[in-house]
Amino acid sequence: MFANVTRSVRSWPDSWRAGPVFAKDGALAAVLTLAAFVPTLDTIAARLGDLPGRPADLPALALTVAQSAPLALRSRWPAASLAVIGIAFAAHQALAYPPTFASIGLYLAVYAAGAHQARFRRGVAAGTTAGYAALAVVLHSLGSPNRALDFLAFYLTLVVIWMAGAGMRRWRAEEAEHRRLSADVARAAERARIARELHDVVTHHVTAMVIQADAAQFVVGTAPDRAGSGLAAISDTGRRALTELRHLLNVLEATGEPGPANRTPALGRIADLAEQARLSGQPVELNEHGRQRPRTVDVELAAYRVVQEALTNAMKHATGRRTVVTVHHHPDRLTVEVTTDGPTGPEPADPGPTTPLVPAGGRGLNGLRQRLRMLDGDLIVASRPDGGFSVRALIPSGSQT
Repeated sequence: MFANVTRSVRSWPDSWRAGPVFAKDGALAAVLTLAAFVPTLDTIAARLGDLPGRPADLPALALTVAQSAPLALRSRWPAASLAVIGIAFAAHQALAYPPTFASIGLYLAVYAAGAHQARFRRGVAAGTTAGYAALAVVLHSLGSPNRALDFLAFYLTLVVIWMAGAGMRRWRAEEAEHRRLSADVARAAERARIARELHDVVTHHVTAMVIQADAAQFVVGTAPDRAGSGLAAISDTGRRALTELRHLLNVLEATGEPGPANRTPALGRIADLAEQARLSGQPVELNEHGRQRPRTVDVELAAYRVVQEALTNAMKHATGRRTVVTVHHHPDRLTVEVTTDGPTGPEPADPGPTTPLVPAGGRGLNGLRQRLRMLDGDLIVASRPDGGFSVRALIPSGSQT
């Protein structure tokens, strides 16, 4: 029970901030009104005229309430709240009623006008200044002992409070703009991530299906058995594509249905990629070195996509050429390298087997670079002396605990 009470006390500030503005303003007005009738708080009051006092009466009571109750509208109608409180304060000072804590409502109303007044801000400020000047003249004519500098000091206090409210208004506007820009950046990043996932899934599987279909069409008349195997491979590839697309759509729809674990591409399924490429007629060798360790989902998916994209390029640009996939498991990183023999690579290459290449507009390799960059990794695509090409990825990662 004590723990529940403690949690309630700790969550109270958050609940208060999340509550409706009208309720919070109403609570402030009520507290200030009640405090105005606590005699010891009368010493904390806004004094201006310092005229000879008169005893409190029914009009004094009404003016006291009028200096605090309108604060209930300070956020919704700040100019009206300031006007009512300002007039009540002026009348209270001119009639020389005893000081009251409710006069603090003038400061709060000025702050609220600076913070919440959206339209005619200059007009409200000018009207407030004119009203104050008129009050100063009236108080002086009634015999106030205060000098011009005293009235000026009180006015400057109001100006500072107004400017504090205006500063809060600007800060809130900047925060809202920052949140909007952050949301735009997050949406753009998510769209880019989805585009990368769709590209990786669709391009790889469709490329494999096209190659398998071409091979089946070539042997359909001479080797029906091989054509049948090719059609079966096409069917299997299509099912894999549908499975990955269905998983991706579940994520996009936020259904909370991630599906079986084997539907998510992971490091352990690289062997499936190699087997699928073999069924498409691409001779692929898979070598793994080191002890495989549990990795985070992002790391395993990045390694899977590197192999997937490299095999897709191999099937497109070096069909039938020997391709070697090598995965090195290190305690703090993964190294994935895919090398393909062939006369040409997927991109124009600079001299040297380890020279990084700048993609010629390829979405797949660009997407891989972005994916690895977010993991502090690196991707190198280079030509080989024999005319083939290599894709090498370094993915920093500690073992998942």
